[in-house]
Amino acid sequence: MSDKRQRARVQGSWAKQLPKHSGALHTVHTVYIHVTFWELILCVCVSCRFDLSRLRLLSGFLPPEEADWMFSKLLAELPWSQKTNYRQGEAYEEPRLTCWYGELPYTYAHSTMAANTQWHPLLLTLRLAVEQASGCSFNSLLCNLYRDGHDSIGWHSDDEASLGSKPVIASLSLGDTRVFSLRKQPPPEDNGDYTYVERIRVPLTHGTLLLMEGATQDDWQHQVAKEYHDRGPRINLTFRTIYPEPEGHRPGTKIRFTSKQP
Repeated sequence: MSDKRQRARVQGSWAKQLPKHSGALHTVHTVYIHVTFWELILCVCVSCRFDLSRLRLLSGFLPPEEADWMFSKLLAELPWSQKTNYRQGEAYEEPRLTCWYGELPYTYAHSTMAANTQWHPLLLTLRLAVEQASGCSFNSLLCNLYRDGHDSIGWHSDDEASLGSKPVIASLSLGDTRVFSLRKQPPPEDNGDYTYVERIRVPLTHGTLLLMEGATQDDWQHQVAKEYHDRGPRINLTFRTIYPEPEGHRPGTKIRFTSKQP
């Protein structure tokens, strides 16, 4: 248990580097975490599989003056609404406001956001800038508005079947700083117990771009927790690529690829 506790202490504003593992590749654990000023690489060995989960943090992606007027414009002009989700047959309202842009609908938490091809002009400009910075192309955008510290999103992975295998998610933050937390999926023998898994906390500031790549959605969950002190509004733009649902899968269901941990 002490070994699990030690490995779980991968947390803070940025994680510190851990020693590389010298044992066999079939061992299930985090091999190392490497941090630079803008990049966090999570290498995971699982059942002789060497998968790379990568976070790239581009602080100051938008200059403060540009970020200020963009935030004000999007806050005032996007069609924000509160989505109703379903858990075990019970309806609940998301503790944040959202809107969706894309040629295809997007289903998660058992409810669907309709296709919306009428992109706000500023969002098209931002999509182009994010594509140039990331080297990826995106056809969809989920916008989130956290009105204050009481708004949040719980632990989840963006691993719906419509996102495909190893999706790239580009997350642009505008407004007040909120902490973005990640926790590693526990090994099968822990039966879903997250008590001693590795955890990372990343403060996302005004104008920051965070890229989640590789096996991040397979091997990690993330959240923005409630904060019970003064927090102003925050807009989070999450660019992604949506594909038609695979035949035989219900909309919004999660598909298990062979590289995904049980």
